[in-house]
Amino acid sequence: MKVVGQSVQRLEDEPLVTGRGRFVGNLSFPGELHMRVVRSSHAHADLIAVDAAQALALPGVAAVWTFADVSEVPPIEFRPTRVQGLEPYRQTVLANQCVRYVGEPLAAVFAESSYVAEDAAELVAVDASPLPARLDARASDIEPTVLRKEYGDVGEAFRKADQVITLELSIGRHSGVPLECRGAIARQDPETQVLELYGATKRPHPNRDVIARMLRLDPARVQLFEGHIGGGFGVRGELYPEDFLVCLAALRLGRPVKWLEDRRENLLACNQSREQFHRISAAIDSAGRILGLQDEFFHDQGAYVRTHGARVADLTAGMLPSVYRVPAFRAVAHYRLTNKTPAATYRAPGRFEATFVIERVMDAIAQRLKIDRAEVRRRNLIAKSELPFTRPFQVLDTDLVLDSGDYAGLLEKAQHAFGWDALERELAGRRTSGECVGMGLALFLEKSGLGPTDLAKIGLLENGDVEVVTGAASLGQGVETVIAQICADALGVDYKRIVVVHGRTDRIHKGFGSHASRTTVMTGNAACKAAQTLRARILEWAEGQFDLPQEVLDIRNGELVRTDVDARPLATLRELAGRAKFEAEGEFFSDHMTYPYGAHLAVVAVDRDTGGVRVLRYLVAYDIGRAVNPMLVEGQILGGVAQGIGGALYEEFLYDETGQPLSVTFADYLIPTAKEVPQVEVLITEDAPSPLNPLGLKGAGEAGINAVGAAIASAIDDALGQKIFVTRLPVTPVQIKRALI
Repeated sequence: MKVVGQSVQRLEDEPLVTGRGRFVGNLSFPGELHMRVVRSSHAHADLIAVDAAQALALPGVAAVWTFADVSEVPPIEFRPTRVQGLEPYRQTVLANQCVRYVGEPLAAVFAESSYVAEDAAELVAVDASPLPARLDARASDIEPTVLRKEYGDVGEAFRKADQVITLELSIGRHSGVPLECRGAIARQDPETQVLELYGATKRPHPNRDVIARMLRLDPARVQLFEGHIGGGFGVRGELYPEDFLVCLAALRLGRPVKWLEDRRENLLACNQSREQFHRISAAIDSAGRILGLQDEFFHDQGAYVRTHGARVADLTAGMLPSVYRVPAFRAVAHYRLTNKTPAATYRAPGRFEATFVIERVMDAIAQRLKIDRAEVRRRNLIAKSELPFTRPFQVLDTDLVLDSGDYAGLLEKAQHAFGWDALERELAGRRTSGECVGMGLALFLEKSGLGPTDLAKIGLLENGDVEVVTGAASLGQGVETVIAQICADALGVDYKRIVVVHGRTDRIHKGFGSHASRTTVMTGNAACKAAQTLRARILEWAEGQFDLPQEVLDIRNGELVRTDVDARPLATLRELAGRAKFEAEGEFFSDHMTYPYGAHLAVVAVDRDTGGVRVLRYLVAYDIGRAVNPMLVEGQILGGVAQGIGGALYEEFLYDETGQPLSVTFADYLIPTAKEVPQVEVLITEDAPSPLNPLGLKGAGEAGINAVGAAIASAIDDALGQKIFVTRLPVTPVQIKRALI
């Protein structure tokens, strides 16, 4: 039986549900030291002195480092991008002369225990002279670069317009808050002298190469090992100052070094995201069709450009036209630095923001012209016959070509599954009776399958199992199961007999990791090619061994069989492994991404007394191209919706006028619980397999979060009966109470 397309049981779960998970927090090495980071308490200040004398005198302290001890380490590299002008704004591993956000690392303490390290860190004396803090990206005088994306005659579109709609919109600063905080352990193998780094890494091989360059090591002397991870969401698995500090300390001090972040540090110093301010204008005709869009926005990058922060504004600008035709388009993105924690990606980076903006425009057109919200979207959708559809610019350094889809067809299916028309009448009646209820709609475009390549190695083990070694990483998304399903069908074995190895640079020489919803597309196709090659080699060998033509040979249920006599078994894979060595590789190349798409529909109730918003019902319709495991796709969507509700209604990193963070505990930074998240309905369609890879695959990791803010905003407007009330996320009770007064 073919297993691709089946909701088979996950392979990853047994160690997790039986208490055998290998998280960095429960990984230790003999003789290890513990690191504690001393962080800035100022948002912006001249750093006069850092005195470690008292800390060094504490028994059990092995070393205390300031910038002078690590000055030879260059500023931290960020993810390569064609966006120019950002290099001077990289972060050093420890602050030098000036601090630029609360939580910036000033010193690192290394001690025999975590308790001693923490005590010693409190003894480090910091002398700093406060400076005024830049807190508003729109007013900041530090602008490393301006990004522009444009096509068509925007000026002519606005001259021909019957009407022009202008909105000012903003998204508040929030981020992924994984259950497990960051952590890392570094050690130098005493025999091989290889530096080993253990912990979460979504890009093992690129991260290894960056560490090697920055520490001036041969990449062959650096290995990364991924363990189990309690959530990634874009904020974990990248390289932060702490990763370099533990590596350098392990080399210099000659002992393993362990660092575990606590929750306050996580909310202070881990990458934040989303904060943007948009002023967008739409030129429309009398039927509500967009003739041109013009958007200028300010992207709050925080204090430094680090990890993959440079990519968010690029994605926002590039994905803003979404699934709509938009004949003329201009986006101007201002990268601005502020005295806040550096910003980078969080699940659906740039798309959560862009979808909120373009879908608010669609609702504004519907309200201005008194046209049904769904109808306005239909009139602007790219038709199925127009695909593939090219936008004449690049996103993430690749041409933006919408590969396949039926956007209008999916909208119709989503409305039917939701019972849109009947629900609209029902909610109108309830509003007449005094209830404050409404429903919202948002369409979205995703991107997945970022290249350029992925490699997979496959081979028969002595016991007859099949081992697949990949350059991917597991962040909880079901990598092992999906790769096993793909290889099982290609090879002809039970998927449970396939062992998937990932997140280890010592087992495969090349890999690009798991991010940007790329793993199923890139690693999946590479693994499929490897499995097909292995199958061909086994059959070719068997042809000579059994003196039978390949046309009558097959592999079924883990056995070599001849098909001309009722699939009679000739040998098991275990027997074959004992007679010859069978291995193969598969590499998949791609210079383009795939573009899945979907719709979010929501029903909300607004409490007139408190201003609180309750999500009563939620549906996500998503075209995945081809679902390898529908259960895993649904799980990704459910988790994404929960996080999206947080960003739409609850979560925000706030700062006072001096730059002091106001959201450093879960009493202040509110995340939704099971009580705030409704039972999410999921409609998975497979109407538009991608023509850009042999398996027709598209990614699913970010579909659940992409349009939540937009859909809930639309529903709140409907409930309040106001014209584009929601112009900012998250929507707070205070905002709503003001509107109801």
